Amino acid sequence: MLKKINFFLITTFLFFINTYSFSENKILFIDIEYIYFNSNAGKIVDKKIQLETKKINDEFSGYKKKVQDEKKKLINQKNILSKEELQKKSIELEKEIKEYNKIISNKNNLLTKYKNETKIEFTKKLSKIVQDYASNNSIEMIIKKDNILIGKNDLDATKEVLDLFNESVESIEVN
Repeated sequence: MLKKINFFLITTFLFFINTYSFSENKILFIDIEYIYFNSNAGKIVDKKIQLETKKINDEFSGYKKKVQDEKKKLINQKNILSKEELQKKSIELEKEIKEYNKIISNKNNLLTKYKNETKIEFTKKLSKIVQDYASNNSIEMIIKKDNILIGKNDLDATKEVLDLFNESVESIEVN
């Protein structure tokens, strides 16, 4: 009986010590996407990406209209042209379409590469700022908000980190 009481007292004591030590840990979370899209540097990059996307879409629309006009012209000449000449022009049109698709695909690939490189550069700069913020404020852990199911709003350090990011990063440059 005495062993059971001792075991109960020791277990209770250890439980309270353990609970106390966890309550001293300082854990915060940040919303990285919010910082990316609301930081000054992130807004500049996002605007550049939107302009390039619009430019590609406009160019694609121009190509599409040109191809449609060429197809209509070819259909209208169907009765006038010989079978060989119609086939030759049709093959030329297909080659032109493939070339347009290749150009648009290359531009989209370059845009995707630029997006990825800017995200990587942003993450590097943000990581350094978050590390400094954590060490200056005695924070043991900072978690991405995406990985949090429920959390108190007073544990959200997004605004503070955003302010620090805006102070120290003017632009995100990639090669």
